[in-house]
Amino acid sequence: MLEQPDLPHDLILARLRESYALAITHLEFLPLGADANTAVYCAIAADGTRYFVKLRRGGFDKSALSLLKQMKDRGVEAVIAPIIAGDGQLWTEIAPYSLVLFPFIEGRNGYEIELTADHWRELGATLMRVHTIEISPALADSIRREDFAPRWREAVRGFLADIRRQTYADPVAAELATFLSLKQDEVLHLVEQAERLAATLRARPQEFVLCHSDLHAGNVLIDGDGKLYIVDWDQPIFAPIERDLMYPGGAQGFRGFLPEEEETLFYRGYGLVEVDPVALAYYRCERIVEDIAVYCDELLLSDAGGTDREQSLRYVMSNFEPGGTIEAAYRVLLP
Repeated sequence: MLEQPDLPHDLILARLRESYALAITHLEFLPLGADANTAVYCAIAADGTRYFVKLRRGGFDKSALSLLKQMKDRGVEAVIAPIIAGDGQLWTEIAPYSLVLFPFIEGRNGYEIELTADHWRELGATLMRVHTIEISPALADSIRREDFAPRWREAVRGFLADIRRQTYADPVAAELATFLSLKQDEVLHLVEQAERLAATLRARPQEFVLCHSDLHAGNVLIDGDGKLYIVDWDQPIFAPIERDLMYPGGAQGFRGFLPEEEETLFYRGYGLVEVDPVALAYYRCERIVEDIAVYCDELLLSDAGGTDREQSLRYVMSNFEPGGTIEAAYRVLLP
Protein backbone atom coordinates (compact mmCIF):
# COMPACT_ATOMS: atom_id res chain seq x y z
CA MET A 1 0.00 0.00 0.00
CA LEU A 2 1.45 3.32 -1.09
CA GLU A 3 -1.04 5.64 0.60
CA GLN A 4 -1.49 5.69 4.35
CA PRO A 5 -4.82 4.18 5.35
CA ASP A 6 -7.49 6.22 7.09
CA LEU A 7 -6.61 4.82 10.50
CA PRO A 8 -5.50 7.21 13.27
CA HIS A 9 -2.04 6.57 14.66
CA ASP A 10 -3.50 6.80 18.16
CA LEU A 11 -5.56 3.66 17.55
CA ILE A 12 -2.52 1.73 16.39
CA LEU A 13 -0.45 2.96 19.33
CA ALA A 14 -3.20 2.01 21.76
CA ARG A 15 -3.45 -1.50 20.30
CA LEU A 16 0.32 -1.98 20.51
CA ARG A 17 0.22 -0.87 24.13
CA GLU A 18 -2.75 -3.08 25.06
CA SER A 19 -1.77 -6.22 23.13
CA TYR A 20 2.03 -6.12 23.33
CA ALA A 21 2.70 -3.87 26.35
CA LEU A 22 4.77 -1.57 24.15
CA ALA A 23 5.17 2.15 24.69
CA ILE A 24 5.76 3.32 21.14
CA THR A 25 7.16 6.83 20.80
CA HIS A 26 7.22 7.03 17.01
CA LEU A 27 5.11 5.40 14.29
CA GLU A 28 5.97 5.89 10.63
CA PHE A 29 3.92 4.67 7.68
CA LEU A 30 6.06 2.91 5.06
CA PRO A 31 4.78 3.19 1.46
CA LEU A 32 5.76 -0.35 0.45
CA GLY A 33 4.32 -3.26 -1.45
CA ALA A 34 1.90 -4.00 -4.26
CA ASP A 35 -0.96 -5.16 -2.05
CA ALA A 36 -3.57 -2.44 -1.62
CA ASN A 37 -5.00 -4.33 1.38
CA THR A 38 -1.77 -4.32 3.38
CA ALA A 39 -0.25 -1.33 5.18
CA VAL A 40 3.08 -1.44 7.01
CA TYR A 41 4.73 0.82 9.59
CA CYS A 42 7.95 1.19 11.52
CA ALA A 43 7.27 1.53 15.25
CA ILE A 44 9.99 2.75 17.61
CA ALA A 45 9.72 2.05 21.34
CA ALA A 46 10.99 4.27 24.15
CA ASP A 47 14.15 2.12 24.48
CA GLY A 48 14.93 2.56 20.76
CA THR A 49 13.83 -0.92 19.69
CA ARG A 50 12.20 -0.91 16.28
CA TYR A 51 9.30 -3.07 15.20
CA PHE A 52 7.62 -3.82 11.89
CA VAL A 53 3.84 -3.41 12.07
CA LYS A 54 1.75 -5.08 9.39
CA LEU A 55 -1.94 -4.27 8.98
CA ARG A 56 -3.94 -6.60 6.77
CA ARG A 57 -7.46 -5.63 5.67
CA GLY A 58 -9.92 -8.41 4.91
CA GLY A 59 -9.40 -12.11 5.42
CA PHE A 60 -5.98 -13.67 5.35
CA ASP A 61 -4.66 -17.10 6.21
CA LYS A 62 -3.61 -16.78 9.84
CA SER A 63 -2.15 -20.30 9.75
CA ALA A 64 0.71 -18.62 7.86
CA LEU A 65 1.73 -16.94 11.13
CA SER A 66 1.88 -20.27 12.95
CA LEU A 67 3.87 -21.62 10.03
CA LEU A 68 6.45 -18.84 10.39
CA LYS A 69 6.87 -19.63 14.07
CA GLN A 70 7.26 -23.36 13.45
CA MET A 71 9.79 -22.82 10.64
CA LYS A 72 11.81 -20.46 12.83
CA ASP A 73 11.68 -22.95 15.70
CA ARG A 74 12.90 -25.66 13.31
CA GLY A 75 15.94 -23.64 12.26
CA VAL A 76 14.88 -21.85 9.08
CA GLU A 77 16.80 -18.65 9.77
CA ALA A 78 15.66 -16.85 6.62
CA VAL A 79 12.13 -16.33 7.96
CA ILE A 80 11.04 -13.62 10.39
CA ALA A 81 8.61 -14.95 12.97
CA PRO A 82 5.85 -12.74 14.39
CA ILE A 83 6.04 -11.51 17.98
CA ILE A 84 3.58 -13.17 20.34
CA ALA A 85 0.95 -10.87 21.84
CA GLY A 86 0.12 -10.82 25.54
CA ASP A 87 -2.83 -13.18 25.04
CA GLY A 88 -0.60 -15.76 23.38
CA GLN A 89 -1.86 -15.04 19.87
CA LEU A 90 0.34 -14.20 16.88
CA TRP A 91 -1.87 -11.29 15.83
CA THR A 92 -4.43 -8.86 17.20
CA GLU A 93 -7.39 -7.02 15.72
CA ILE A 94 -7.86 -3.33 14.97
CA ALA A 95 -10.98 -3.19 12.82
CA PRO A 96 -11.09 -3.47 9.86
CA TYR A 97 -7.50 -4.75 10.02
CA SER A 98 -5.61 -7.61 11.58
CA LEU A 99 -2.36 -6.39 13.13
CA VAL A 100 0.81 -8.50 13.16
CA LEU A 101 4.03 -7.37 14.84
CA PHE A 102 7.52 -8.43 13.73
CA PRO A 103 11.08 -7.51 14.63
CA PHE A 104 12.24 -4.76 12.27
CA ILE A 105 14.90 -5.90 9.82
CA GLU A 106 16.75 -3.03 8.17
CA GLY A 107 17.34 -4.09 4.61
CA ARG A 108 16.55 -3.72 0.93
CA ASN A 109 14.63 -6.09 -1.30
CA GLY A 110 15.55 -7.67 -4.62
CA TYR A 111 13.96 -4.84 -6.57
CA GLU A 112 16.31 -2.37 -4.90
CA ILE A 113 19.64 -4.21 -4.90
CA GLU A 114 21.30 -6.94 -6.90
CA LEU A 115 21.50 -10.31 -5.20
CA THR A 116 25.03 -11.72 -5.26
CA ALA A 117 25.89 -15.20 -6.47
CA ASP A 118 26.08 -16.26 -2.81
CA HIS A 119 22.60 -14.86 -2.17
CA TRP A 120 21.18 -16.90 -5.05
CA ARG A 121 22.81 -20.05 -3.69
CA GLU A 122 21.49 -19.25 -0.22
CA LEU A 123 18.01 -18.68 -1.64
CA GLY A 124 18.16 -22.08 -3.29
CA ALA A 125 19.35 -23.81 -0.11
CA THR A 126 16.63 -22.10 1.92
CA LEU A 127 13.89 -23.16 -0.52
CA MET A 128 15.12 -26.75 -0.35
CA ARG A 129 14.88 -26.53 3.45
CA VAL A 130 11.33 -25.18 3.19
CA HIS A 131 10.29 -27.84 0.68
CA THR A 132 11.53 -30.65 2.91
CA ILE A 133 10.57 -29.33 6.35
CA GLU A 134 8.22 -31.31 8.59
CA ILE A 135 5.51 -29.28 10.30
CA SER A 136 2.86 -30.41 12.73
CA PRO A 137 -0.05 -32.37 11.21
CA ALA A 138 -2.59 -29.91 12.63
CA LEU A 139 -0.85 -26.97 10.98
CA ALA A 140 -0.37 -28.87 7.72
CA ASP A 141 -4.10 -29.59 7.63
CA SER A 142 -4.87 -25.87 7.87
CA ILE A 143 -2.74 -24.85 4.88
CA ARG A 144 -4.42 -24.80 1.49
CA ARG A 145 -3.54 -27.36 -1.18
CA GLU A 146 -3.14 -26.86 -4.88
CA ASP A 147 -6.18 -27.90 -6.92
CA PHE A 148 -5.40 -26.27 -10.29
CA ALA A 149 -8.81 -24.61 -10.13
CA PRO A 150 -9.95 -22.33 -12.99
CA ARG A 151 -10.88 -19.39 -10.74
CA TRP A 152 -8.41 -16.89 -12.17
CA ARG A 153 -8.79 -18.05 -15.76
CA GLU A 154 -12.55 -17.65 -15.58
CA ALA A 155 -12.16 -14.24 -13.96
CA VAL A 156 -9.89 -12.99 -16.75
CA ARG A 157 -12.28 -14.20 -19.43
CA GLY A 158 -15.07 -12.37 -17.62
CA PHE A 159 -13.09 -9.13 -17.39
CA LEU A 160 -12.19 -9.27 -21.08
CA ALA A 161 -15.87 -9.66 -21.88
CA ASP A 162 -16.75 -6.72 -19.61
CA ILE A 163 -14.13 -4.53 -21.28
CA ARG A 164 -15.74 -5.08 -24.65
CA ARG A 165 -19.14 -3.93 -23.35
CA GLN A 166 -18.30 -1.15 -20.89
CA THR A 167 -16.66 2.24 -20.70
CA TYR A 168 -14.83 3.45 -17.61
CA ALA A 169 -14.85 6.98 -16.21
CA ASP A 170 -11.85 6.46 -13.96
CA PRO A 171 -8.70 7.23 -16.02
CA VAL A 172 -6.66 4.33 -14.61
CA ALA A 173 -9.49 1.88 -15.25
CA ALA A 174 -9.94 3.27 -18.75
CA GLU A 175 -6.22 2.93 -19.50
CA LEU A 176 -6.20 -0.66 -18.25
CA ALA A 177 -9.28 -1.51 -20.33
CA THR A 178 -7.69 -0.04 -23.46
CA PHE A 179 -4.41 -1.83 -22.82
CA LEU A 180 -6.04 -5.22 -22.27
CA SER A 181 -8.22 -4.75 -25.34
CA LEU A 182 -5.05 -4.39 -27.40
CA LYS A 183 -3.47 -7.40 -25.67
CA GLN A 184 -6.61 -9.55 -25.68
CA ASP A 185 -5.31 -12.27 -28.02
CA GLU A 186 -2.12 -12.66 -26.02
CA VAL A 187 -4.01 -12.79 -22.72
CA LEU A 188 -6.45 -15.40 -24.03
CA HIS A 189 -3.55 -17.46 -25.31
CA LEU A 190 -2.04 -17.47 -21.80
CA VAL A 191 -5.41 -18.44 -20.32
CA GLU A 192 -5.79 -21.28 -22.80
CA GLN A 193 -2.25 -22.54 -22.17
CA ALA A 194 -2.78 -22.48 -18.41
CA GLU A 195 -6.07 -24.35 -18.89
CA ARG A 196 -4.40 -27.03 -21.02
CA LEU A 197 -1.49 -27.47 -18.63
CA ALA A 198 -3.78 -27.57 -15.57
CA ALA A 199 -5.76 -30.42 -17.14
CA THR A 200 -2.55 -32.36 -17.74
CA LEU A 201 -1.39 -31.86 -14.15
CA ARG A 202 -4.77 -32.77 -12.64
CA ALA A 203 -4.76 -36.04 -14.57
CA ARG A 204 -1.57 -37.41 -13.04
CA PRO A 205 -0.30 -37.96 -9.48
CA GLN A 206 1.50 -35.02 -7.90
CA GLU A 207 3.89 -34.81 -4.97
CA PHE A 208 3.09 -31.73 -2.91
CA VAL A 209 5.54 -29.82 -0.71
CA LEU A 210 5.24 -26.68 1.38
CA CYS A 211 5.69 -23.64 -0.88
CA HIS A 212 5.99 -19.90 -0.27
CA SER A 213 4.06 -19.25 -3.54
CA ASP A 214 5.05 -15.58 -4.07
CA LEU A 215 8.83 -15.49 -4.29
CA HIS A 216 9.35 -12.41 -6.45
CA ALA A 217 12.15 -9.90 -5.88
CA GLY A 218 10.12 -7.79 -3.47
CA ASN A 219 9.86 -10.69 -1.04
CA VAL A 220 13.59 -11.38 -0.78
CA LEU A 221 15.22 -9.03 1.73
CA ILE A 222 18.96 -8.48 2.28
CA ASP A 223 19.98 -6.79 5.52
CA GLY A 224 22.98 -4.55 6.13
CA ASP A 225 25.19 -7.54 6.97
CA GLY A 226 24.23 -9.32 3.75
CA LYS A 227 21.90 -11.79 5.45
CA LEU A 228 19.01 -13.03 3.33
CA TYR A 229 15.39 -13.21 4.47
CA ILE A 230 12.27 -14.45 2.71
CA VAL A 231 9.27 -12.32 3.71
CA ASP A 232 5.51 -12.10 3.04
CA TRP A 233 4.34 -15.62 3.81
CA ASP A 234 0.67 -14.63 3.50
CA GLN A 235 -0.22 -17.38 1.02
CA PRO A 236 1.62 -20.64 1.80
CA ILE A 237 0.41 -23.67 -0.11
CA PHE A 238 1.11 -27.37 -0.51
CA ALA A 239 1.88 -27.74 -4.19
CA PRO A 240 4.40 -29.20 -6.63
CA ILE A 241 7.90 -27.76 -6.14
CA GLU A 242 7.53 -25.86 -9.40
CA ARG A 243 5.15 -23.49 -7.59
CA ASP A 244 8.28 -21.90 -6.13
CA LEU A 245 10.81 -22.95 -8.77
CA MET A 246 9.03 -20.80 -11.38
CA TYR A 247 10.64 -17.68 -9.89
CA PRO A 248 14.39 -18.12 -10.58
CA GLY A 249 14.81 -17.20 -14.23
CA GLY A 250 11.17 -16.17 -14.43
CA ALA A 251 11.60 -12.39 -14.85
CA GLN A 252 10.41 -11.73 -11.32
CA GLY A 253 12.16 -8.40 -10.80
CA PHE A 254 15.62 -9.58 -9.73
CA ARG A 255 18.52 -7.62 -11.18
CA GLY A 256 22.14 -8.37 -12.00
CA PHE A 257 22.01 -11.78 -13.68
CA LEU A 258 20.55 -13.20 -16.85
CA PRO A 259 17.63 -15.65 -16.38
CA GLU A 260 19.88 -18.64 -17.13
CA GLU A 261 22.43 -17.40 -14.61
CA GLU A 262 19.75 -16.98 -11.92
CA GLU A 263 18.71 -20.59 -12.42
CA THR A 264 22.28 -21.93 -12.40
CA LEU A 265 23.18 -20.14 -9.18
CA PHE A 266 19.88 -21.00 -7.49
CA TYR A 267 20.21 -24.72 -8.20
CA ARG A 268 23.75 -24.78 -6.86
CA GLY A 269 22.10 -24.11 -3.51
CA TYR A 270 18.89 -26.05 -4.04
CA GLY A 271 20.62 -29.18 -5.31
CA LEU A 272 19.90 -31.65 -8.07
CA VAL A 273 16.21 -31.95 -8.82
CA GLU A 274 14.09 -33.04 -11.73
CA VAL A 275 11.95 -30.07 -12.72
CA ASP A 276 8.67 -30.88 -14.45
CA PRO A 277 8.46 -28.60 -17.52
CA VAL A 278 4.67 -28.96 -17.61
CA ALA A 279 4.29 -27.73 -14.03
CA LEU A 280 6.87 -24.97 -14.55
CA ALA A 281 5.06 -23.73 -17.67
CA TYR A 282 1.70 -23.93 -15.91
CA TYR A 283 2.79 -21.85 -12.94
CA ARG A 284 4.46 -19.19 -15.05
CA CYS A 285 1.30 -18.82 -17.16
CA GLU A 286 -1.12 -19.09 -14.25
CA ARG A 287 0.76 -16.51 -12.19
CA ILE A 288 0.37 -13.92 -14.96
CA VAL A 289 -3.31 -14.78 -15.35
CA GLU A 290 -3.83 -14.43 -11.60
CA ASP A 291 -2.10 -11.04 -11.54
CA ILE A 292 -4.27 -9.76 -14.37
CA ALA A 293 -7.42 -11.00 -12.61
CA VAL A 294 -6.46 -9.48 -9.25
CA TYR A 295 -5.55 -6.10 -10.71
CA CYS A 296 -8.66 -6.03 -12.92
CA ASP A 297 -10.75 -6.62 -9.81
CA GLU A 298 -8.91 -3.81 -8.03
CA LEU A 299 -8.96 -1.29 -10.87
CA LEU A 300 -12.09 -2.01 -12.91
CA LEU A 301 -14.57 -2.71 -10.12
CA SER A 302 -13.56 0.22 -7.89
CA ASP A 303 -12.01 3.67 -8.11
CA ALA A 304 -10.46 3.40 -4.64
CA GLY A 305 -6.76 3.12 -3.96
CA GLY A 306 -5.22 6.47 -4.83
CA THR A 307 -1.63 6.19 -6.06
CA ASP A 308 -1.73 2.42 -5.53
CA ARG A 309 -3.90 2.28 -8.65
CA GLU A 310 -1.20 3.68 -10.91
CA GLN A 311 1.35 1.25 -9.53
CA SER A 312 -1.04 -1.65 -10.08
CA LEU A 313 -1.52 -0.58 -13.68
CA ARG A 314 2.26 -0.52 -14.17
CA TYR A 315 2.53 -4.03 -12.74
CA VAL A 316 -0.01 -5.35 -15.26
CA MET A 317 1.76 -3.69 -18.19
CA SER A 318 5.21 -4.86 -17.10
CA ASN A 319 4.24 -8.48 -17.79
CA PHE A 320 4.16 -7.68 -21.52
CA GLU A 321 7.50 -5.89 -21.73
CA PRO A 322 10.53 -7.42 -23.50
CA GLY A 323 12.21 -9.75 -21.04
CA GLY A 324 9.09 -9.77 -18.86
CA THR A 325 7.13 -12.61 -17.32
CA ILE A 326 5.23 -13.51 -20.49
CA GLU A 327 8.48 -13.95 -22.38
CA ALA A 328 9.75 -16.13 -19.51
CA ALA A 329 6.59 -18.23 -19.68
CA TYR A 330 6.94 -18.71 -23.43
CA ARG A 331 10.47 -20.03 -22.95
CA VAL A 332 9.12 -23.10 -21.15
CA LEU A 333 5.75 -23.54 -22.85
CA LEU A 334 5.41 -26.91 -24.50
CA PRO A 335 4.32 -27.09 -28.13
